[in-house]
Amino acid sequence: MQPFRIDIPEEQLADLRRRIAATRWPAELPGVGWERGIPQKYLRELVEYWTGSYDWRAAEAELNRYPQFTTEIDGANVHFLHVRSPEPDATPVILTHGWPGSVVEFLDVIGPLTDPRAHGGDPADAFHVVIPHIPGFAFSGPTREAGWDCRRIARAWAELMSRLGYERYVAQGGDWGMVISLMLGQEDPEHVAGVHVNMVVTMPSGDPSEMAGLSEADQAKLAHDAYFAEDGFGWQKIQATRPHTLAYGLTDSPVGQLAWIMEKFREWGDCDAAPEEAIDRDRMLTNVMLYWLTGTAGPSAQIYYETTHLTEQFVKTWGGPWPMRAPVGAAVFPADATRPIRAWADRVLPTLAHWQEYDKGGHFAALEQPEALVSDLRTFTRLVRD
Repeated sequence: MQPFRIDIPEEQLADLRRRIAATRWPAELPGVGWERGIPQKYLRELVEYWTGSYDWRAAEAELNRYPQFTTEIDGANVHFLHVRSPEPDATPVILTHGWPGSVVEFLDVIGPLTDPRAHGGDPADAFHVVIPHIPGFAFSGPTREAGWDCRRIARAWAELMSRLGYERYVAQGGDWGMVISLMLGQEDPEHVAGVHVNMVVTMPSGDPSEMAGLSEADQAKLAHDAYFAEDGFGWQKIQATRPHTLAYGLTDSPVGQLAWIMEKFREWGDCDAAPEEAIDRDRMLTNVMLYWLTGTAGPSAQIYYETTHLTEQFVKTWGGPWPMRAPVGAAVFPADATRPIRAWADRVLPTLAHWQEYDKGGHFAALEQPEALVSDLRTFTRLVRD
């Protein structure tokens, strides 16, 4: 394992500013808002902030406050943060982001997780925190060969935790982090004490009887998921089938990369008008910067091709069931991209031991509701630790 420090050359930042200044803006229909994609008025204002107010060097310094390393696992470079708790008996946890996320998602939870004593919590709830970038993402990218699906990533995470000397640990994640964490529980049953997720996908089994008696709230969740499958799957279709073609535009245009990611923060976050209602603007821009500065728009999309490719496989991958030995805990946020039905969750997660629904928050739980996520992970970990 090699220590790692982020140090982006000034020439890259100058090139970014030059490209933004030379942006060729497209025409758009008037009065359609967000219905057909990210509105140009919003994006122009965001770009002005990006170039005039956002401070990458401050973000870089914040990231560099945490110990970072790289290591090669199964032929892939893996970059990760490893922050040990001052409490010697802390529980190890590996936190896994999704797309379009990065380790930036977890910056606001590192302190409370590793040092609860300093954040008004119980020292017994402390964690040693490992936060890797998925192969192909940011400083773990690009991968050098095909075949990096979620199960292979889960095996790499098991190896990473072994190299760090952690014999018993908890896995946590949302989005792709959910899939990887659940697969990690399957792949490393001797060492995974529990799996905590902040995303759950429940789908009808095909048995008509389970549709009877659904509440109005559950029916609304089904209607949302049907709408999402019809209208919200555009990103998945292109990344699962033609990631290379998409990458030309996103790797060449910083505004294109910005738009591609910010649309998802708005669509999947708990907000109405703009994603800043749910997530700090600088945090979102730092996340975008990691994709841009590392040129990993295309490499990060490969996980869709490798793991899903076609919609039928996508549904099968995300919807379970997930039989495993380790207990599973779920924190459910109401504005997530998918809306799970509790009555079906035990079929999807046979070892479900903890379920908590919250009244606000969306897909990016660690960014939107860090205190709730920390509290929920602590509650679940007490169950599997004791």
